[in-house]
Amino acid sequence: MHVRSLLLVLAASAQVSAASFSVSFPAARSKAALDGRVILLLSHDLTREPRSHVEPNQALDSPYIFGLNVDGLRPDQAVIMDDSAFGWPALKLSSVPAGDYYAQAVLNRYETYHLAGGRTLKLPPDKGEGQHWQTKPGNLYSAPVKVHIDLLQPGTVALELNQENPPIVPKQDTELIKHIKIRSEKLSRFWGRDVFLGAHVLVPLGFDKHPEARYPLMVFHGHYPNDISGFRVTPPDPSLKPDYSERFHLAGYNQIQQQEAYAFYQKWISANHPRYLVVELEHANPYFDDSYAVNSANLGPYGDAINQELIPEIEKRFRGIGQGWARFTYGGSTGGWEALATQVFYPDMYNGAFAACPDPIDFRAYTIVNLYSDKNAYYLRGDASSVERPAFRNYLGEVFATQRDENYMELAQGDKSRSGGQYDIWEAVFGPAGADGYPKPVINKLTGEIDSAVAAYWREHFDLSQIIARDWKTLAPKLQGKIHLYVGNGDNYYLTDSVYFAQERLESLQPAYGGEVDYGDRAEHCWNGDHQQSNAYSRLHYNFQFLPKILDRISATAPPGADLKSWRY
Repeated sequence: MHVRSLLLVLAASAQVSAASFSVSFPAARSKAALDGRVILLLSHDLTREPRSHVEPNQALDSPYIFGLNVDGLRPDQAVIMDDSAFGWPALKLSSVPAGDYYAQAVLNRYETYHLAGGRTLKLPPDKGEGQHWQTKPGNLYSAPVKVHIDLLQPGTVALELNQENPPIVPKQDTELIKHIKIRSEKLSRFWGRDVFLGAHVLVPLGFDKHPEARYPLMVFHGHYPNDISGFRVTPPDPSLKPDYSERFHLAGYNQIQQQEAYAFYQKWISANHPRYLVVELEHANPYFDDSYAVNSANLGPYGDAINQELIPEIEKRFRGIGQGWARFTYGGSTGGWEALATQVFYPDMYNGAFAACPDPIDFRAYTIVNLYSDKNAYYLRGDASSVERPAFRNYLGEVFATQRDENYMELAQGDKSRSGGQYDIWEAVFGPAGADGYPKPVINKLTGEIDSAVAAYWREHFDLSQIIARDWKTLAPKLQGKIHLYVGNGDNYYLTDSVYFAQERLESLQPAYGGEVDYGDRAEHCWNGDHQQSNAYSRLHYNFQFLPKILDRISATAPPGADLKSWRY
């Protein structure tokens, strides 16, 4: 038995009956009162902590989740988790089937923010972990305890939040990977406290030996990066025990990832490989692991901060060419949306966007929901029956979670868009602030009803397809030839549909948009345009996959006298 599993067995050795839970923290963890969200987890799985497998994309694998806000909870003061806590997939604790479970509680701590404009909000700050309450430094949690749930044997089980997540260890610079962090004046002004932006920068071989060289810049958008993605300077670990990827139906996928990462390193240092800078951004915030790289009412001016503060500083420190013809963006999923949005909102600053499996770029297909004509996001209703709308599928069409599942699961983890989940960040980025200062939802989390006024706001501010068409008269000379969209026909999140709508709109534009839209047959999330290799491999190749098209674009558009040589050593 693994040591971790043994620890769980020991922690859960005392079985007690429960109909409710009493959760508290000792003064040894905090002498001050704390605000936040207490999250209670109940699981049948003894081999791992319940908090470790809260996964919206694999809803059938997740434990029962219940959440309750606390304000000013004092040391040793107990909060009672009973039917007052909102839950998923059981809405109430009393609805959990009788049986044996392993219970664990976590306190996702909130801090008070005083925003410009007068809003005072309680939010979970990012602590360098990428906005994950399970591992957030400073969050308190209890050891798993074995309990028996049975309403016929009522009782209250005490869970003590006597453990604390440790701080994140900062990344260290190496010969090829550098790290940068700056204080953003724009964001600090908005949030009423110091806000920092960071980035991982992959520099070319010979960077220090060629001080005369100036480099093109490739911004790889995506979720909070652990470091440069898919890059490994040592050969694959021969002792690595192979795993199995359920997603790709591949044995030893962890070994494949190491092999491909090392192959990229070898390509990067080869004599004939073009020299350029790769940048992965750190812009986690109180709502999510990244900001979607745009200016928004609830998150503030992240678009301007990234493009007017961070990118210029990166180019200054690492000798970027610093001109629009030599900058490109790419990414998948959230990163795909960000790549396209960056190109659209800063059209002169970049020379091409390669957006793979983008989050909804046309809100007539907000995954599978039309925000402008549908009345409810959770179900389709007929004369005598209704059908739940799906949210997650495999390429064969098997559904593993519904729209209601995804949203209820988030609501259990945090109300007012504070779960750190996917639908909540869309609400926070795309929507206006509500009367209470928190994001105004486009979808009622409990009922699924769509707010048409909020949807109209989304349309004017963040429906990328609509914005491109609306502003094409001025955008045409700035965007022609720059838009590249890729998506699988079997995208797990139904992101194919918004690309269909966007393609129709793009191809109707005059003058022609001059880009491309491509689909991967039977390809799941996140297909990125490679028809030769499976998605399991191509998703590991972002940082060089689009290079041939980028080099062609540079050759065709670089102005007279542009530096096309110093970076080709």
